[in-house]
Amino acid sequence: MIDAAEKQSIEIDTKKLASLLRVPVVSINAKHKIGTRKLAEVVLKAVDTAQIPHPAWLSETGFDDVIHLSLTDDAKVNRPIFARYNFISDVYQETVKPKDTQERSISEKIDRILTHKFFGLVILIGILLLVFQTIFSWASLPMDLLEQGFGSLGNFLHAQMSEGILTDLIVDGVIAGVGGVLVFLPQILLLFLFISILEDTGYMARAAFLLDKLMSRVGLHGKAFLPLMSSFACAIPGIMAARTIENPKDRLATILIAPFMSCSARLPVYTLMIATFFAGQTVFGFISLGAILVLAMYALGIVVAVGVAFILKRTLLKSPPPPFVMELPPYRLPNFRAVFQNMFVRAGLFLKRAGTVILAISILLWALTYFPRSADVKSSASIVQNQEQSETSNLNPEIVQEGAQIQNSYAGMLGHAIEPVIRPLGFDWKIGVALIASFAAREVLVSTLSIIYNVGKDADAENETLIQAVKEAERDDGTPAWTPLTALTLMVFFVLAMQCMSTVAVVRRETNSWAWALFMVGYMTGLAYLAAFLTYQGGKFLGFG
Repeated sequence: MIDAAEKQSIEIDTKKLASLLRVPVVSINAKHKIGTRKLAEVVLKAVDTAQIPHPAWLSETGFDDVIHLSLTDDAKVNRPIFARYNFISDVYQETVKPKDTQERSISEKIDRILTHKFFGLVILIGILLLVFQTIFSWASLPMDLLEQGFGSLGNFLHAQMSEGILTDLIVDGVIAGVGGVLVFLPQILLLFLFISILEDTGYMARAAFLLDKLMSRVGLHGKAFLPLMSSFACAIPGIMAARTIENPKDRLATILIAPFMSCSARLPVYTLMIATFFAGQTVFGFISLGAILVLAMYALGIVVAVGVAFILKRTLLKSPPPPFVMELPPYRLPNFRAVFQNMFVRAGLFLKRAGTVILAISILLWALTYFPRSADVKSSASIVQNQEQSETSNLNPEIVQEGAQIQNSYAGMLGHAIEPVIRPLGFDWKIGVALIASFAAREVLVSTLSIIYNVGKDADAENETLIQAVKEAERDDGTPAWTPLTALTLMVFFVLAMQCMSTVAVVRRETNSWAWALFMVGYMTGLAYLAAFLTYQGGKFLGFG
């Protein structure tokens, strides 16, 4: 950016700077490729030398080192930060001659508005709303097309291949698993597009500055706001956006609470429960009860995330308030070549890092619902069909067989096995099967319930047949399987539980540790169970059961 320095009449003594840094220094303007050839020549020459840079550039502790070697020595993290900026200040004084004028720069004039303690926050909220509304609206079409494309590919292969385990593995395991990953790609691309633009224009630093005071009250860095906001669309890009946080403990704390934000995958679960038990109901005669419940679920996730962050930063990830040392770069037009390059590189890393783990778990979950295969499945399907023919005469035999298969599968066995554990939450074994299957993706709960209740796996959350089936579902003892309190309890559980294998895979890759990923699954599931238990048992105590 030597051109930007020249425009502001700033002189930089590159020879003196090279001497102080102990590395070669080359003035370049990457946007217009000025000085890049000289840089390449110096790099090639430096390869053959043994020049050691100044210690200030070698003292920063790495993310993995702090996580795996020292979670208690917080001074290590802060000392390099202050030492580096002290060094920078000294070097700046000796090598840079800024323009001698009292006139405010354009950036300083803009900052009077954008970093204002009131108007700056209002503008920031407006920008965030615009970004996430754009992500939701722009991503919906390509996400739908990807979903339809993978569905069509699965149908095509199913029609071309002979019936059997291999066909089902490829169609329902591999293609469904890969499709479950790639369907998030439009959101990830758009999110990183906006992140790159905000960073390149210089506004990201201002946003972190505005929110640092608020975030620091629970021990988080100001930069944590964007990953958490991003997680309302999807936790995967939100967790990846935490890379902008330098301090490893702050970054880890942000990663561990990001999944509490109610992502778009939870909405089908909320929609089905509200459509079944709370549709048409109002509060004060004009406020939709369903809207209030959805808002309450979002609020619950935020409150729990703040509480967990507060506890983590004072226990497992204990550290002093992070020093907020941040450069406020001048505002400038983004370099769109660099923006798009950055966007596609990050998206590629997501596919490369998370894809293999997600595919493996997808196949495992497919196997749990597919096996064992035996003649018992067909006979069970016949029994189910005979039991229900008195109520309806248009049951599809294939749909009935799908329901019988999942009930007799290993997933069905696990559902029966965990029923004593989930019974205090008001859940029966069929809901348990849906909970197990929904680990593939939260919204899978809806299609799993559709299969179990013999509606068909293609039914969505607003399908009237599915809604009626849920209303009329009974436990083995003949009592209603679902009540409004059960539905509310399930919604609370889904707000807090880690029901998303893709998120787990990304956490494992971002932290380079299965320990942190499994810790997140464990503590979130424990919190979800406790909250659901209090909701259901408290509701019964108050007479709402």
